[in-house]
Amino acid sequence: MRLFIRFLILFSLAVGLAIGARFNPGNVVLFYPPYRVDLSLNFFLVLLLILFVLVYVLVRTIVATQQMPKNVAAYRKSKRENDSNKALREALKALFEGRFGHAEKASIRAVILPENAAVAALVGARAAHYMSQFERRDSWFTSIEHDTAYKTARLVSMTELLVDEHKAEKALEAVKELNTSGTRHIQVLRWSLKANQQAKKWPEVLKLVRALDKHRALHPALSSRLRELAYEDMLKNQAHDTESLRRVWYEIPSADRKNRFVAFTAATVFNASGLYDDARTIIEKALTEDWDDRLLRAYRDASSSEGSASLLSQIEHCEQWKETRPTDPELALTLGTLCLKQKLWGKAQRHMEQAISDAVESRTVREANLKLAQLHEALGQIEEAARHYRLCAIATML
Repeated sequence: MRLFIRFLILFSLAVGLAIGARFNPGNVVLFYPPYRVDLSLNFFLVLLLILFVLVYVLVRTIVATQQMPKNVAAYRKSKRENDSNKALREALKALFEGRFGHAEKASIRAVILPENAAVAALVGARAAHYMSQFERRDSWFTSIEHDTAYKTARLVSMTELLVDEHKAEKALEAVKELNTSGTRHIQVLRWSLKANQQAKKWPEVLKLVRALDKHRALHPALSSRLRELAYEDMLKNQAHDTESLRRVWYEIPSADRKNRFVAFTAATVFNASGLYDDARTIIEKALTEDWDDRLLRAYRDASSSEGSASLLSQIEHCEQWKETRPTDPELALTLGTLCLKQKLWGKAQRHMEQAISDAVESRTVREANLKLAQLHEALGQIEEAARHYRLCAIATML
């Protein structure tokens, strides 16, 4: 319908011009001595229109010719941008799909545009890393080393990939550079935590765990386990120096000192250093918070010599615990062991026989039979001692 209306308007104009030209008697005279040219006004107007069109076309041609190099450059730039953007989209898509070879090839095409070079390099580095091409990954990172706008992205990616490769020292170098620039957001703290954990730098792990706990950025179970590992390493590293060992222990928050794993580790280290009084105190406090068989075993190792006040105190503690845990085999074995050391033969035999009857672990049975064998041997009851030695050997094979 629009086309019909346009043709109708065009025909109307043509008819109007034809009628107007027919009743136009005017003429135009051009003098150029000795020449004279007479033209009708209509013809002159037609020639003027033609001349205008020719001049317009000529000017447009000249302008277009002058702008052609610029237009060609703009076209090439536009095509390069489109190709680079398309390649970058392909690289990201392939990376998320797990087609790492295709992702890296697409990244190579994407870097032709400077604006996309840094992002393409990060994608290429990840793709190369996931293909275990670590030299190519490093070359991708090197290519954007001087791009300050993407410094944080580069360093965080380097930290993550180096941790994944278990190159903890190099990862920590990247973390140090990030910290220098003031970048310490939660994801950086997480990768820093993993790097320090791999490097076994437990004091730093402990600091990072506390920082992440403030932001609730760690699962409580993971946080607790990392604290335990950190405390274990810190305590064992100071086992050679009693003063340093005590200092490390009392630097641990009181809530964490009640943790049964931490308490067991500390008690074991204190026992190995000959600090039995400290070990007993640690275990007694921990058992009031959380019962654990490992703590009872460490409690047996922390016993003093016969007749000492501390040994009698241990027996009293065990008897108090037994009131609330009458069928606990480890507690019965511990009490029997302590009574044996105090030469309370009857009580020692009764408690160890109870430990054997209530035991569910062969380890408890084996140790109880060994202690009973030693008891009968001390009393000169050779046959009974031999019988319990045999039972101990049988329990060892189970």
